[in-house]
Amino acid sequence: MKQLKLINLENVSEAEAKTYRVREAARAVVFDDNNLVALLYSTKNKYYKLPGGGVEKGEDYKTALKRECLEEIGCDIEILKEIGSIVEYRKKFNMKQTSYCYIAKVKGKKGVPKLEPDEVEEGFETVWLPLEKALIEIKNNNDFTVYEAPYMVIRDTAFLEEATDQ
Repeated sequence: MKQLKLINLENVSEAEAKTYRVREAARAVVFDDNNLVALLYSTKNKYYKLPGGGVEKGEDYKTALKRECLEEIGCDIEILKEIGSIVEYRKKFNMKQTSYCYIAKVKGKKGVPKLEPDEVEEGFETVWLPLEKALIEIKNNNDFTVYEAPYMVIRDTAFLEEATDQ
């Protein structure tokens, strides 16, 4: 998969990055039948993000993505195509995260999310928006007092912009 971007906001050196734990994640720009895009909104910390999350042991990226979409937005999905990957160095967590992103569509009816306890605590809600509006919400309505917010804004903006071009 083509790497779209490296996010290194804290100027992590290559030597330092080699000591970081590695996390792989799968994410998606998911469209419904009305051509609206799914975003997760944290009512607690006031940020938006694309659905997706960590790849668990024994999973491939697509299997992880399907599981995450069922959990986070309550939808079975059909993966249509690759968008690309983005690598992030997060100094606070000593972590190198690579997110692999796809374009997908809802398969069947929308269901009810089955959120993890930490996601419930965040107050995650699924919102469905036109792609252009999703881009605006990601870029402009994130609380930058949350450590992860700048990373998510850069990452998810890049993924949404790539989806716009496809």
